[in-house]
Amino acid sequence: MITNKPIYTNSQYKYDIYPRIFKFVIEVIKLTRIIPKNDENKVIISQMLRSSTSIGANANEADGVSSKKDFIHCFTVVRKEGKETIYWLLLLSELNLLIKDKIDYLIREGNEIVSIVSKIISNSRKK
Repeated sequence: MITNKPIYTNSQYKYDIYPRIFKFVIEVIKLTRIIPKNDENKVIISQMLRSSTSIGANANEADGVSSKKDFIHCFTVVRKEGKETIYWLLLLSELNLLIKDKIDYLIREGNEIVSIVSKIISNSRKK
Protein backbone atom coordinates (compact mmCIF):
# COMPACT_ATOMS: atom_id res chain seq x y z
CA MET A 1 0.00 0.00 0.00
CA ILE A 2 1.31 3.43 -0.92
CA THR A 3 1.48 5.89 1.93
CA ASN A 4 2.45 9.50 2.27
CA LYS A 5 5.02 8.62 4.91
CA PRO A 6 8.63 9.29 3.99
CA ILE A 7 10.17 6.39 2.11
CA TYR A 8 13.49 7.09 3.69
CA THR A 9 13.33 6.94 7.46
CA ASN A 10 15.93 4.48 8.73
CA SER A 11 18.72 6.57 10.28
CA GLN A 12 21.31 3.82 9.75
CA TYR A 13 20.91 4.43 6.01
CA LYS A 14 21.08 8.20 6.35
CA TYR A 15 23.74 8.53 3.67
CA ASP A 16 23.12 5.32 1.74
CA ILE A 17 21.32 6.07 -1.51
CA TYR A 18 20.89 2.43 -2.54
CA PRO A 19 18.08 1.45 -0.12
CA ARG A 20 16.38 4.76 -0.79
CA ILE A 21 16.38 4.14 -4.53
CA PHE A 22 15.16 0.58 -4.00
CA LYS A 23 12.24 1.76 -1.87
CA PHE A 24 11.38 4.47 -4.39
CA VAL A 25 11.25 1.95 -7.23
CA ILE A 26 9.06 -0.38 -5.16
CA GLU A 27 6.65 2.47 -4.39
CA VAL A 28 6.45 3.43 -8.08
CA ILE A 29 5.65 -0.18 -8.96
CA LYS A 30 2.97 -0.28 -6.25
CA LEU A 31 1.51 2.94 -7.62
CA THR A 32 0.97 1.32 -11.02
CA ARG A 33 -1.38 -1.18 -9.37
CA ILE A 34 -3.87 1.51 -8.36
CA ILE A 35 -3.80 3.74 -11.46
CA PRO A 36 -6.87 3.31 -13.69
CA LYS A 37 -5.93 1.30 -16.79
CA ASN A 38 -7.29 3.55 -19.53
CA ASP A 39 -5.46 3.90 -22.86
CA GLU A 40 -3.32 6.93 -21.98
CA ASN A 41 -2.40 5.66 -18.52
CA LYS A 42 -1.32 2.29 -19.91
CA VAL A 43 1.25 3.93 -22.18
CA ILE A 44 2.58 6.18 -19.41
CA ILE A 45 2.70 3.31 -16.88
CA SER A 46 4.73 1.20 -19.28
CA GLN A 47 7.25 3.97 -19.87
CA MET A 48 7.43 4.81 -16.17
CA LEU A 49 8.06 1.19 -15.20
CA ARG A 50 10.97 1.03 -17.64
CA SER A 51 12.58 4.25 -16.44
CA SER A 52 12.04 3.65 -12.72
CA THR A 53 13.36 0.10 -12.72
CA SER A 54 16.35 1.32 -14.70
CA ILE A 55 17.15 3.67 -11.80
CA GLY A 56 17.55 0.72 -9.46
CA ALA A 57 19.41 -1.48 -11.92
CA ASN A 58 21.96 1.22 -12.77
CA ALA A 59 22.47 2.17 -9.14
CA ASN A 60 23.20 -1.48 -8.33
CA GLU A 61 25.57 -1.66 -11.28
CA ALA A 62 27.38 1.47 -10.03
CA ASP A 63 27.91 -0.23 -6.69
CA GLY A 64 29.95 -2.97 -8.35
CA VAL A 65 32.02 -1.19 -10.99
CA SER A 66 35.80 -1.16 -10.95
CA SER A 67 36.51 2.38 -12.15
CA LYS A 68 35.47 5.88 -11.23
CA LYS A 69 34.55 6.54 -14.88
CA ASP A 70 32.10 3.61 -14.89
CA PHE A 71 30.70 4.71 -11.51
CA ILE A 72 30.03 8.22 -12.82
CA HIS A 73 28.50 6.82 -16.01
CA CYS A 74 26.12 4.55 -14.09
CA PHE A 75 24.98 7.36 -11.81
CA THR A 76 24.55 9.66 -14.79
CA VAL A 77 22.11 7.10 -16.19
CA VAL A 78 20.41 6.92 -12.77
CA ARG A 79 19.93 10.70 -12.86
CA LYS A 80 18.63 10.64 -16.45
CA GLU A 81 16.16 7.83 -15.72
CA GLY A 82 15.13 9.57 -12.50
CA LYS A 83 14.23 12.71 -14.40
CA GLU A 84 12.29 10.66 -16.92
CA THR A 85 10.39 8.88 -14.14
CA ILE A 86 9.50 12.25 -12.61
CA TYR A 87 8.14 13.38 -15.98
CA TRP A 88 5.85 10.33 -16.21
CA LEU A 89 4.74 10.87 -12.61
CA LEU A 90 3.92 14.51 -13.40
CA LEU A 91 1.74 13.43 -16.32
CA LEU A 92 -0.02 10.82 -14.20
CA SER A 93 -0.55 13.36 -11.43
CA GLU A 94 -2.39 15.71 -13.76
CA LEU A 95 -4.41 12.93 -15.40
CA ASN A 96 -5.44 11.11 -12.20
CA LEU A 97 -6.65 13.70 -9.72
CA LEU A 98 -8.16 11.13 -7.33
CA ILE A 99 -4.69 9.79 -6.47
CA LYS A 100 -2.74 13.01 -7.08
CA ASP A 101 -1.49 13.22 -3.48
CA LYS A 102 0.11 9.76 -3.68
CA ILE A 103 1.74 10.60 -7.01
CA ASP A 104 2.93 14.02 -5.86
CA TYR A 105 4.61 12.39 -2.89
CA LEU A 106 6.61 10.18 -5.27
CA ILE A 107 7.46 13.20 -7.41
CA ARG A 108 8.99 14.89 -4.35
CA GLU A 109 10.94 11.76 -3.44
CA GLY A 110 12.13 11.37 -7.04
CA ASN A 111 13.33 14.97 -7.08
CA GLU A 112 15.25 14.43 -3.84
CA ILE A 113 16.90 11.30 -5.24
CA VAL A 114 17.87 13.12 -8.45
CA SER A 115 19.39 15.92 -6.35
CA ILE A 116 21.38 13.47 -4.23
CA VAL A 117 22.55 11.56 -7.30
CA SER A 118 23.61 14.84 -8.95
CA LYS A 119 25.70 15.62 -5.87
CA ILE A 120 27.24 12.14 -5.94
CA ILE A 121 28.21 12.67 -9.59
CA SER A 122 29.63 16.11 -8.87
CA ASN A 123 31.65 14.90 -5.87
CA SER A 124 32.95 11.90 -7.80
CA ARG A 125 34.20 14.11 -10.62
CA LYS A 126 36.10 16.29 -8.11
CA LYS A 127 38.01 13.38 -6.59
